[in-house]
Amino acid sequence: MKLTSLSIEGAWLAESPVWSDGRGLFREWFKHDEVLSRSGIDFLVHQANVSVSKRGVIRGIHYSLAPEGQAKWITCVQGSILDVVVDLRPESPSFKKHETVNLKGNDGRALLIGVGLGHGFLSLEENTYTSYLLSSPYNPAFEYEIQPTDPDLNINWNHELTAGLEFVISEKDSQAPSLQDRASRGQLPHF
Repeated sequence: MKLTSLSIEGAWLAESPVWSDGRGLFREWFKHDEVLSRSGIDFLVHQANVSVSKRGVIRGIHYSLAPEGQAKWITCVQGSILDVVVDLRPESPSFKKHETVNLKGNDGRALLIGVGLGHGFLSLEENTYTSYLLSSPYNPAFEYEIQPTDPDLNINWNHELTAGLEFVISEKDSQAPSLQDRASRGQLPHF
């Protein structure tokens, strides 16, 4: 497994070989010891989730303020996504910076998103399956969201990638507070 740091401290792109033959394909998509040795994150899986999204769905921007922290390991199993990592830590040199990565089913790539970073994605195909490993369990008391089209974040969701389809955003995400609102309430992660 190759782990490459992204421009936001605490985020990495993981690339694993994909072996294919007449039966299909195989890939090792997460290895604890390699993640620990290359990132320094002792990522122990406490919850695993899968989402299935239609083309044009935006999920996020989500983050956790759980006392134990919450790192995420994201991969696209089928279809494709434009994955977005956002630095939500006001003390960080890259505060408000975001980075996008295209992930496709069977491409052998995943994202490691460290504690204190926000995450979201745009589904680029029908029936896109995205898998998330979490280092701490979901706890509603510590889970937050920021409106994904907040102008302070200035995320280019690349509308052209969905051929002009209207974005589909949950009510929870579309009505989420702005980054500025979360900051004024003291609801942003620390660096």
